[in-house]
Amino acid sequence: MKQSIISKKGILRATKAFIGGSSTFSINFPEDIKNKGIKLLDKKVFPTPFGESPEFKLIEIDGEPVLTVRMHGWRSGVNRADASRQIFWVFEKAGVNTILAEGGVGAINKDFNLRHFVIPVDYIDLSLRKDVCLSDRYLLVMRDPICPELAELLGKTSARIFPDREIKRGIYAVTDGRHFESRAEVRMIESLGGDVIGQSLCPEVYLSREIGACYAGLYLVVNRAEGVGSDWSHNELRKIFYQEASNVGKIIVESFKKVKQNHRKTCRCSKLRRKTLLKYKKQI
Repeated sequence: MKQSIISKKGILRATKAFIGGSSTFSINFPEDIKNKGIKLLDKKVFPTPFGESPEFKLIEIDGEPVLTVRMHGWRSGVNRADASRQIFWVFEKAGVNTILAEGGVGAINKDFNLRHFVIPVDYIDLSLRKDVCLSDRYLLVMRDPICPELAELLGKTSARIFPDREIKRGIYAVTDGRHFESRAEVRMIESLGGDVIGQSLCPEVYLSREIGACYAGLYLVVNRAEGVGSDWSHNELRKIFYQEASNVGKIIVESFKKVKQNHRKTCRCSKLRRKTLLKYKKQI
């Protein structure tokens, strides 16, 4: 099935995309971010081979088109694996090669405190959503899963806008949700080297590699994982989500302003997707 990404003005090409998560969920992104360089162009839903997509917004940041989607595409009646496939099928058709994401995470590492920003450098996938792909054409090398150039950009932008805020690098452990983890699970993840726990980095990092795109994310510590310090408060969790949403949104917008397409000449992301060596013959 081939489907052009169509806007009112014709075929849309967008090399940049943003996957919104829980840290911007409480605002209307990007309209609530007060920035003269932002312009909303269009809103669309697309048919895909994996079902109807979530709504996408096509926006402009300093004249550059950016495709955005809310809350990882997760919504009622659609499983999370299909939501991810729908998003990345649209990204691939649009020509996206640079992806920024965000979300909320629970901290295991005792040096990570509430409202710290975390930029993952690697991951541990403990989810059951490992076999999520668009096709079987590629071997995905996960040697450097997070684009170092985009991660560095997010770190510098965060430090410039919020110089007093801690910015941590660490290992993101992925679980399925929609529940939080038990104390025993947290102890296990800590023993494996996980610094924070979240539910969205995988399969997004796999699908980014499959379409040949660079991917990095900024994550906000919204709670301490179970058994790490005192029990977290639902009221405190709510306050962090509502108070920090615009701050995270500002970092994302300002980071897109600084993205240069030549960053793909210095990172290895596009070179870590290889054609599969497995060729299946038809059975007679």
